[in-house]
Amino acid sequence: MTGMEISVEDVARFPAPGMDFPGSFSFSPNHRYVSFLKSQGEEGSRALFVIDLETGKEQLVLDTLDGGRGESLEEELRRQRLRQMHRGITRYFWTKGGKIVVPDAGSVYVLDEIGTLPRLLVNNECFSATDPQSSPDGKILAYVSGGEVWIIPIEGGIARQITRGEVDGTTRGVAEYIAQEEMRRNTGFWWSGEGTYIAFAEVDDRHIPTFKIVHQGNDDTGTQRVETHSYPFAGMRNSMVRLGVTDLEGNTIWLDTSEYEYIARVKWATDRVVFVQCQNREQTQLDLLKFDLPSGVRTKILREESDLWVNLHDMFYPLKDGRFIWASERTGFRHLYMYEGLGENCTAITAGNWQVDSISTIDEANQHVYLNGTVDSYLESHTFRVNFRGGKLEKITNEPGMHITNISINSGQIVDVYHSMMNPPSVELKKLSNLSSNLVLHRPMDDRIGNFKLCPPECYSISAESGEPLSGVVYKPCEKRFGKGPYPTILYVYGGPHAQLVTNGWNMTSLMRVQYLRQKGFLVSILDGRGSARRGLDFESYLKNRMGVVEVKDQVAGVQRLIELGLADPERIGVYGWSYGGYLSIMCLAQAPEVFSAAVAGAPVTSWDGYDTHYTERYMGLPKDNRDGYAKGSALSHMDKIQGNLMLIHGLIDENVHFAHTARLIDALVGAGKDYDLVLFPNERHMPRRQKDRAYIERRIATFFENKM
Repeated sequence: MTGMEISVEDVARFPAPGMDFPGSFSFSPNHRYVSFLKSQGEEGSRALFVIDLETGKEQLVLDTLDGGRGESLEEELRRQRLRQMHRGITRYFWTKGGKIVVPDAGSVYVLDEIGTLPRLLVNNECFSATDPQSSPDGKILAYVSGGEVWIIPIEGGIARQITRGEVDGTTRGVAEYIAQEEMRRNTGFWWSGEGTYIAFAEVDDRHIPTFKIVHQGNDDTGTQRVETHSYPFAGMRNSMVRLGVTDLEGNTIWLDTSEYEYIARVKWATDRVVFVQCQNREQTQLDLLKFDLPSGVRTKILREESDLWVNLHDMFYPLKDGRFIWASERTGFRHLYMYEGLGENCTAITAGNWQVDSISTIDEANQHVYLNGTVDSYLESHTFRVNFRGGKLEKITNEPGMHITNISINSGQIVDVYHSMMNPPSVELKKLSNLSSNLVLHRPMDDRIGNFKLCPPECYSISAESGEPLSGVVYKPCEKRFGKGPYPTILYVYGGPHAQLVTNGWNMTSLMRVQYLRQKGFLVSILDGRGSARRGLDFESYLKNRMGVVEVKDQVAGVQRLIELGLADPERIGVYGWSYGGYLSIMCLAQAPEVFSAAVAGAPVTSWDGYDTHYTERYMGLPKDNRDGYAKGSALSHMDKIQGNLMLIHGLIDENVHFAHTARLIDALVGAGKDYDLVLFPNERHMPRRQKDRAYIERRIATFFENKM
């Protein structure tokens, strides 16, 4: 049986079948509740729930809020940086006093107790509150409004502004664009350990030429049609960022990070000690600095160096006894190390040809780290426990596949979100003492899984020309309808660093565009080439100074293997991708015209001199130092080689990969006398969010491949 036919509306619907599972789990300070966000209805609108750990009873706490207005531009852009598609309640947090804070459309609500009605603390009609954060004692809320940090008692009262700009055109408490987009630093201020101070980033963009985005599809003809962004292009000047520390009365001192290009991370150890991670422009060095307050005296604790680049992470943990845990890729794989207080007497906690992905939690009392890593396979993710002294890893999660865990040492509970190619996501609450299931929080109830008869892909592997194994999957059409092959074949690609497409996860099976194309008789393949994530720094390093070269070679090798297996029709090979994947799709069509006959490129980076500093320069260096790499890595340099069919898709208000990339490519195509198809969306950014636009994209992609291959 083939199941129900998938429509373009089914492909565009969010979330995908089986992927609408609870998230944002958090344990209450009194250890009585576990809270989470879960969708209500079919539109992906999330609501806040809790489960009473004593009774096991689930309770809806908060469904919808009326913030009094729609999504502001600031909030819209923040959602783009977070790649956030859900609607409804998308963020909440507990305070130490057991209250729940819920931001909504620039307003802030507080639930004083479970079962009470939300109370409006900050009204967006007076202040538009961004990035609210509670003080450690739970008594004060800080937030950003108008580019300044404000505080207000959580019980209610008068808000006070505690930072003030000395110069117009600067902001305080707001993370600059590349911090949010490329450093995964989404905040621009940080509470101290006891709430005496707030550290904040001051950002000065006045020297950066403004980049204007015009809302061509809007009816409004006024100034709201134009957005102005400070976008630092590769090789150009960055935002000027300095770090201040203020008390709650607005008295500020400035910390000296002047010789560094980037402030990457800020973390308080106590109320008097703050650690700051800083990078040089080339990102080949990262220093961990310690500042003592109120003097501001600085001490360099350690330096990470690499001839390639230093990847940022969130695995720095100061301990109460003065030691700290730190992650490093000095061996080629990211592992954990224990340091004495001043960066001396370093000892390895983990080691081997695998990497630590993240730290789930740290149990200081029992001297244990709970970590997530690739010990079993880079295609899976599991949680392990290890002693501070290192030694044998104890596996906490067992089922083959992907595990995301949230652990509460104080309540002795672990929330385990598990999925694999064969199993849609499920969520269980387990006892940490014996890992026995305590409560099932979620079982997949999505009728679409059965109705569409979604088939997981088949795995395969090839060797890169340099010898490394590359992992791929194929989705075969139904033999009863389309025979045994060879089939017209489409590659779904990304190819860039810090990304991995192929895993033993349900997200592989729920790829609805892939399933839709398979339903239409296409063989679809996904292959992670050299440069992709979770394989170690050496595996990533193939992209150094030459993006757009080895990725094409690896995809061609994958196609050749599928042809050898009799699966792929060598005369009908297509490729598609988005963002870096859009770039790679163009490069495949241009650099291997004898292989690829059609390509769809969504929001592609077409020339690296038009993308931002922190991402581009990490892998390609500065343009002045790598002119040949930038030239060869530009899609614009290869347009004369294209022989197949190309369709370009772009949102006109994309503030990440500007439409200028596609416009420049079109100019090069015209100059080379090449035809192309163009699909534009006047009101979409880098991540299309409107249902009708996403459905239109799916129809155009499928029709293009049917007609052009």
